[in-house]
Parts: sequence; C-alpha cells; structure tokens
Amino acid sequence: MRNIIITFTISVFFAINLFGQQTPAPDQSQPVMITGATAHLGNGTVIENSVVGFENGKITVVGKADEAMDDAKNWQKIDAAGKHIYPGLIAPNSQIGLIEIGAVRATRDADEVGSINPNLRSIIAYNTDSKVTPTVRSNGILLAQVVPVGGIISGTSSIVELDGWNWEDAAYKMDDGVHLNWPSMMTWTGWQEGNPRRVKNKEYEEQLSEIKQFLAEAKAYCQQSSTEDTNLKLAAMCGLFDQSGKLFIHVDDAEGITTAIPFKKEYGVEIVIVGGRDSYRTADLLATHKIPVILYHTQSLPYHHDDDIDQPFKTPKALYDAGVLFAIGGEGYWQQRNLPFQAGQAVGFGLPKEAAIRAMTQSTATILGIDKTVGTLEKGKDATLIISTGDIMDMRTSNIEKAFIRGKDISLDNKQKALYRKFKQKYNR
Repeated sequence: MRNIIITFTISVFFAINLFGQQTPAPDQSQPVMITGATAHLGNGTVIENSVVGFENGKITVVGKADEAMDDAKNWQKIDAAGKHIYPGLIAPNSQIGLIEIGAVRATRDADEVGSINPNLRSIIAYNTDSKVTPTVRSNGILLAQVVPVGGIISGTSSIVELDGWNWEDAAYKMDDGVHLNWPSMMTWTGWQEGNPRRVKNKEYEEQLSEIKQFLAEAKAYCQQSSTEDTNLKLAAMCGLFDQSGKLFIHVDDAEGITTAIPFKKEYGVEIVIVGGRDSYRTADLLATHKIPVILYHTQSLPYHHDDDIDQPFKTPKALYDAGVLFAIGGEGYWQQRNLPFQAGQAVGFGLPKEAAIRAMTQSTATILGIDKTVGTLEKGKDATLIISTGDIMDMRTSNIEKAFIRGKDISLDNKQKALYRKFKQKYNR
C-alpha cells in the first residue's frame, strides 16, 4: 500500500509539472498606445474608437483616438480596431493558488484545523507556480482575493496579482480582511433514513454567542495601549477595529444577513456580505446600512421552493435596482475562469451590460479597498487591462488577445492550450 501511495504521489507531481512554470513578465520597458478599440472604463463609461496609453506601469492617456499624441514615436502602437478594452477582472473570494488538485490532499492548502483562526494568513500559502492560475488569467482575471476556508473564522485574505515569482512578488494588498462563516439557523437531517429535511439548528444561539464573545474580546484587546504577551488570534483582529481591514461575513440566508448587519455598528467594523444567496430579500436593508455584497456565481439553481426558477440569474439586477454595492464572484479556484460568463448571465436577466462589467472591476476593487489604483481605466491608475476580440461576457465571442498587469505584457498561454496544440498536431498528421 505504501508503494502505491508513493507511486501515485510521484505521478501527480509529474502531472502537475508536465509544463514548466511560465516565467513572470518583465517590467514595462517601452510606452504602449492602444488605439481604435471600444474602451469599457469600468465605471459605466464607454469610449468608441478610443486611445489608451500607459508608461512605467501607469495609465497616462485615456480618450478618443483622435486625441492620440502625435509625437509618440518611441511608443509601441497596438491597433485594436474592432476590439474591446477592459480593466483587468478581479476575482473575489477565491482559492486560486491555494488548491491545485481538489482530490489530492497534499495540494490543498486552503484550510486549517481548529474553528477560530484569524491569525492564519492565506498569502503565505499562495503558490505562484500553480498551473491553474494561467487558465484563469487567460479569461481576463488578473487579480484575485485569496481566501482561506473552514471553521468559524477561517483566517485573513490577501489580494494578489496573477503573475510573479513568489507570493511576495504577487502580493497586491496583504491582509485585507478576516473571514467569518456565519452559522445557519437551519440544518439538514434524516440523510440516514433517505428522507433529508431541514430542521432548526439547536446550536445556533450557542454558535452565535461564541462569535460575539470572541469579537468583544478582540475589540477590548486591540483597544489596550500595550500588552505584555501577544495573543496572535486576538491581534489578528485589530485591523478590523482600526478600519484597515474588513470583516467578510459568509452568509446566505436572509435571517443570517439581517442578524449580521448590526455588527457594523455594534463592533465598529466594516462588513461585507459574501455569498448573499438571499440578498435580494434584504436588498433595501443592505442599501440603507451601506453593506456591500460579494455574490456567489449566478449560474446556479434556486434554493427555496418558492423562488423563481431563474432567481439566481436575477439577483444582481435586484441589488442594482436597490442601490447596493455588489461584486459578482465565483467559487473555488479553477472555476473562477467562468467569472465573466457569470456576469453575462445576469445581463441576460436585466442587469445593464456596463453595470455587469463594473461588478467585476470597479465595484470589486472598491469592496476590496484597492480602487485608488485599479478597477477602472483612468489616468494615474495601474495599467492592468485586457484586450478582447469580442465581448468578454459572451463565451461565443470572448477571446482575450492581450493582457497587461501594471504595464507588463502577460503570457496568456496555459497547460490546456499546450495540450490542445500537442494533440491537434498529433491527430492532424
């Protein structure tokens, strides 16, 4: 048995490393000017026949093509007539770089033992050598929030660029928030009898009390002027109370969302609802208290028996109509490559097209606290953008042709494309 395990592990290792690590892109060495494309700025504005220029990793020109500089002789010019330019997409609530093969425990580094682990930092587990990352990047996702999972408090997330030699290179914003998994008021039982049914969670009040007690202890600890002994778990919470980090509350049901909202005022923290399956039922309350939402994927089945069959498709439009700041997210790691198509699903059910783009760019950047440097195509912001030959939210026409992260020309090749080329050549012989 031991030999079988060793053989399997070695096989997995070689399978993962079938294609070597793609060398991270070098820094921008020459100014770049892109002309002729339809520019979707990420804030709702669209410029037909645009010009977008950037130098030293920063955007310096955004406007109509006739505003292009006449003296830009030393600039690299890209003719993008008939194409589209977007800000680089941002994947919130992801496990990119934390999981390589879901079925192989040794390649999963997204959770830890114990139920309250705010001191666990996802950034130091982030793997820049992941072969999943290039497949996600080739669909336009250039930044991601790397989030731990499991327990009551999973740990702290960080935001990374999807390019770099190591996690220090990739880190864009470290320790942006703590992730709390809200207990459910209901639970399932009766699986053994083949008759699963929802019943009240008898431990709900106890679980909620444990969360409140820990937050109260953390707030009191962080308000002390000095401590002789550092409590790592409590110290990891201090960013919440000085507003340098946010409390990401993972909760789906309307009752949980309603109960979680008062935490903002009670503990003096900025909160974000993650998941928000029933957020359409509490949209007005969320808007009143200015609580943003990171939605799970739209392409899913309705949960409640009385839901419309297309309710998950319509939820982004409901939040948009109510004035709730929201981002469209996905789940997991490799699944994040479908992020633009999740947004496209919402467009088909009423969400304005540019609002859907904003939900993957500016809104996500605002929720994650990185909107001053990324999320829109504006002068002075990072030149993190993509060029597509078609609509990125339409899987029939989406084709990311170019991608830049802070002006660096990023490779869009990946393991799947390499395998396609290999076997296409084999069977065309």
